Amino acid sequence: MDGPNMNVKFLNDFQQEHAEIHAGRQLISVGSCGLHTLHNSFKSGFSAWTVEKLLRAMHFLFHNVPARREDFTKLTSSSLFPLAFCGHRWVENLPVAERAIEVWPKLKEYVAAVLRKELSNPRTSSFDTIEAASKDPLILAKLHFFLAISRTFCPFLTKYQTDEPVLPFLCKDLTELMKSLARRFIKRELLQNITPFKLTKLDPDDQKNHVSACHADIGLGAESSKPDNSVGELSALEFRRDCITALSRMMKKIQEKSPLKYPAVREIAFLDPSNMTRDPEWCKGKMKSLVQRFVQDRQLTGGVSAGDALVQQFDSFLSQHGKSLKFHSFKPMDQQLDVFLHETLDQDYPELRSFFQRLLLLSHGQSTVERGFSINREVETCNITEKTVEAQRLVCDHVRACGGVLKVSLTKELLASVASARTKYRMYLDEERREREVAMRGLKRKALEDELEVMRKKKAVLTEVCASLQKDADDLAEKAESKAGTLMAQMITKSNTLRRRHKDKCLELKNVERELEQKGKELRHMQ
Repeated sequence: MDGPNMNVKFLNDFQQEHAEIHAGRQLISVGSCGLHTLHNSFKSGFSAWTVEKLLRAMHFLFHNVPARREDFTKLTSSSLFPLAFCGHRWVENLPVAERAIEVWPKLKEYVAAVLRKELSNPRTSSFDTIEAASKDPLILAKLHFFLAISRTFCPFLTKYQTDEPVLPFLCKDLTELMKSLARRFIKRELLQNITPFKLTKLDPDDQKNHVSACHADIGLGAESSKPDNSVGELSALEFRRDCITALSRMMKKIQEKSPLKYPAVREIAFLDPSNMTRDPEWCKGKMKSLVQRFVQDRQLTGGVSAGDALVQQFDSFLSQHGKSLKFHSFKPMDQQLDVFLHETLDQDYPELRSFFQRLLLLSHGQSTVERGFSINREVETCNITEKTVEAQRLVCDHVRACGGVLKVSLTKELLASVASARTKYRMYLDEERREREVAMRGLKRKALEDELEVMRKKKAVLTEVCASLQKDADDLAEKAESKAGTLMAQMITKSNTLRRRHKDKCLELKNVERELEQKGKELRHMQ
């Protein structure tokens, strides 16, 4: 699916059809892709500012313009240039914003030199955007605020770009992320002991829930970006209010499609070994609620009796293993949860093992796609073809599957492939050259065929014109025989004029036929 809205629409339609076919049975829903939702929420927060337009302009001003880059380097003695902005994955723009802040003072020097006519004016929309931004005394504060929020989102999105079963940890981590955003502008007393579900119901637009603008946490970078004297206290206060509005938009967007709204996401957190150790009674309650949900949705074979057996086995499992050191020392991203539980569950809990397997099949989002974007971002450079991207991705995926570069097996086949790499590259170049030649011949043949088609149509038209002129000339000559005097002379004159035109057209027709024959020979020779 392409986006959260499409996912939700598809899920609702599928649930309805599934219930009609399977007698009311429902699928266990955990919502749309949480990663996609966070990307969209981050984007919506900064949509009111011109951050995207500015970062794009900074890159495009110098991209593929050597003369302009040379002017910039000579003027500022700096070889650092802005990075490319990614419009569909805003969180990956953290290094872009960092570089923008780093080069901004030099860029202002460049703009000033252009305005003093010391350098040529680029006369582009990118330069106009940068010139307008240079007049904004709060632009650095806005970029620093952008950085602060990016650093809040990035750890979560990086952590969950994995194919491992991490849905049991999603509730805790997403709740903490939303709280970290809320703590910047929501009153602390409203966030104390707030549950994940209540967090999704908290109204971020209600100004009664907000702290005063002067106490909003906009990040140390934005706080320390001291603008010049042209900015008064009112403008600074308005900037803080804009920051609160941006945070409110992000919170609202996350709440709209948040996985925390779905009970299964909140309840599956009982599979976290740290929760089993810290609060076994809470885990038992969540386990029971989730089993009841499976029973209600007719997803549990055996119904209520099977559910009771699962709850009893889980109670026994917690009593036996819940307080062990192994559970205390479990680290989510260092150990795979499915492997950990598989090693812990013995043959005494067959139904519980099967139930856990079903739970761990629930996906936390489109992690493979999101991770693929990040990997592509790392391997992409300018002037790189699609085949090169595919080859580099194959290498990256294989190294990742092996567990690192040092763990890749140096087999005979691999060594032989490396030894023959240069030969294969030459063969590839020869093949490309042959393909280009074939393509060129195809284009020439196509052009010749098109030309022949045009000439055939021209021949048909000329043949028809010649016949028409001949007929009209003969008709006028016959009519002139029955006339006398001036009228006869006029008709004979017109008839002779038509015959001369007929003669010219016949000559043109012969030339076309000659060219047709010649082009036909060329086409047969090409085939």
